[in-house]
Amino acid sequence: MQIQAIAQLVLNRQQFLQFVQRRVASAAAAEDIVQNAYIQAIENVSMLRQQESAAAWFYRVLRNAIIDYYRHRSAEDRALERLARDSTDMKPPPKSEEIECECIHQVLPVLKPSYSEILSEVDLAGASLKAFAKKTGITAGNAAVRVHRARQALKKQLILVCKLCAHYGCVNCTCA
Repeated sequence: MQIQAIAQLVLNRQQFLQFVQRRVASAAAAEDIVQNAYIQAIENVSMLRQQESAAAWFYRVLRNAIIDYYRHRSAEDRALERLARDSTDMKPPPKSEEIECECIHQVLPVLKPSYSEILSEVDLAGASLKAFAKKTGITAGNAAVRVHRARQALKKQLILVCKLCAHYGCVNCTCA
């Protein structure tokens, strides 16, 4: 009885597919629904009663699968709407040049004066390396080396002062 029922369902596949296609938006979704319904039918064929035709039973399986499809889509749509609403409420992350650890102002005086000067003017005030080099009478290459060394020294000092906070970039630093 069960093997014959499954065979009958396979023979009526095109009709089942058309039934589902009339009720969902895409052919791919209809195909997925029918395939999943076949799996469900094979797993639950023992539920088929003797007097009931396999086709009528399978149409009920398909109707329930279509309802589940729309419930899932509705839940997915609500989740996407919530995500869109939440993302518009969020402030954009700060730009890297806007992230400034307050501990820098404690650490700068501890650094060599030449390091403190270049960091203050280039990194904090936004001057270019070329302008800093011209102002202080050094070459642009020398200024690049100095700012690199100054940043390394600053990093070491911030790690001593901020510890774990500095390890993660001093974003929203509360050490100061």
